[in-house]
Amino acid sequence: MMTFIAGIVLLVVGYFTYGKFVERVFETHQRRPTPAYTLRDDVDYLPMGTKRNSLIQLLNIAGVGPIFGPILGALYGPVAFLWIVAGCIFAGAVHDYLTGMISIRNHGAHLPQLAGKFLGRVMKHVVNVFAILLLLLVATVFVTAPAALLANILPLSVTVITLAIFVYYLLATLLPIDKVIGRIYPWFGALLLFSAAGIGIMLIVRGAPIPELSLANMHPDSAPIFPLLFLTISCGALSGFHATQTPIISRTTGNENNGRRIFYGMMITEGVIAMIWAAAAMSLFHGDSSLSRVLANGGPAAVVQSVSTTLLGAVGGTLAVLGVIVLPITSGDTAFRSARMIIADYLGVNQVELVKRVMVAAPLFVISWGLTHMDFSLLWRYFSWANQTTAVIALWVATMYLILAKKAYWMTLLPALFMTMATFTYIAWAPIGFGLPLNIAYVVAALGTAVALALFIKRVRRLSGGLFAVDEPAEPASRDASLANAAMT
Repeated sequence: MMTFIAGIVLLVVGYFTYGKFVERVFETHQRRPTPAYTLRDDVDYLPMGTKRNSLIQLLNIAGVGPIFGPILGALYGPVAFLWIVAGCIFAGAVHDYLTGMISIRNHGAHLPQLAGKFLGRVMKHVVNVFAILLLLLVATVFVTAPAALLANILPLSVTVITLAIFVYYLLATLLPIDKVIGRIYPWFGALLLFSAAGIGIMLIVRGAPIPELSLANMHPDSAPIFPLLFLTISCGALSGFHATQTPIISRTTGNENNGRRIFYGMMITEGVIAMIWAAAAMSLFHGDSSLSRVLANGGPAAVVQSVSTTLLGAVGGTLAVLGVIVLPITSGDTAFRSARMIIADYLGVNQVELVKRVMVAAPLFVISWGLTHMDFSLLWRYFSWANQTTAVIALWVATMYLILAKKAYWMTLLPALFMTMATFTYIAWAPIGFGLPLNIAYVVAALGTAVALALFIKRVRRLSGGLFAVDEPAEPASRDASLANAAMT
């Protein structure tokens, strides 16, 4: 129990200490006009309040990641707590904050544009394909998964529910962000926080047998901690999916000083949620083969059902399960929206007119609908690797930004190197990769990481040798916008 409580405390302290340090290194400017004002189009670019932005950001990045990932990570035992806490404070929250703030400084740019600017034109094209594929996979799964869950509690077929979810996604993708997402997310956010807080409080009140910290690997299949734990628990510690979602809110943030609360703070909140669900899985199933059996029979959803009803009763448990159903829906809609924005930016298609938004979004929905009728399990098996590889790219982008701005670049370089090693090790060792023996995979990954670092240094020297502006010049805002900007602290 003490390990669990200490982890929660460290996450909160991390927000007020390391989060403040990261903000100070970046150097926010309260009166610098943000894209919400300078590029306002009342579709994707418009200022919204900090509370609303924060809840939207939390639900954008959450999905079922901070629940299902930690439940699977609980198989490793309390060592999972270390990755959630340290990964969230020093990697995930830094990743989200800098992705958001660098996007704000570059007209609300998405990751492909930032990768092109800081890592080279080739990386822009690679990351664009990578991001779109990642978002399509996420969006499709976040249609089928909640549809199957809702079919169990509603007198409707999976097909009807799937169509209804697609209709909602279409509206959320095409309409201005404040018309659908901005209005319903606060309610969904309250449901998410209620379920997580309820589970966490009851774990403490009931004195749940949460195991104390141990570095032993408790996985029943003896799966290696490195690299698997760092890909299994992603959204609760570090996730590349966040890099595709954060720029959505960079376009609605009215003041740079709100960035720490919105980007860093919501990742810390997600880390707390991850801690709660990891602890619940460990305590109710003791992190041994019993948890493995439940996962084998019903997957993480079965664990959620058991935890919720055991700790919160029938009514509270049902609300908690509904919260879990809502989570993928609130990430699926923004996955489609983000994909539309990325493609529009890549092709230079203005999104003010509805017909142009439809032109960009329609093919995405057609492809996703097709994927729901196909066995795309092979592609999905690469999701964890693709997700963390995207995080690696975002961390290298942030490192380049900090180097060129002559700031403390080590705070992103260290997690970038660590996760580069982890992703290379996984793809070299895993059966879906090259299937090499683990000790050989470590050597290959070390060489791959060294090559990546060498290429990065070469890029640094190239950019350092000429004129290069890390921040796009802020366009002047009107007097009214400037006053509103300053007021939204």
